[in-house]
Amino acid sequence: MSDDLANDRIDEAVLALLYLNICERPRFGGARAWKSFDWDAMDRLHDKDLISDPASKAKSVYLTDEGLARAEAACQRLFGDDG
Repeated sequence: MSDDLANDRIDEAVLALLYLNICERPRFGGARAWKSFDWDAMDRLHDKDLISDPASKAKSVYLTDEGLARAEAACQRLFGDDG
């Protein structure tokens, strides 16, 4: 991926897409989503403590409570209906 791209905006878009494909919402908070996105972006989201470690054998990642809240906000901001 090019170094010229705005990683923060890419990360926000990946977080919003994770929100759209949530597959489980455990009772204790957060959510699980399929992890089929760019590995660099997934690693950055993990470094920001928004998702669990994507470098595992699991096919999904866990969104932390903060990650879930930011993912929902990003989804509305990027893909929400304006009118």
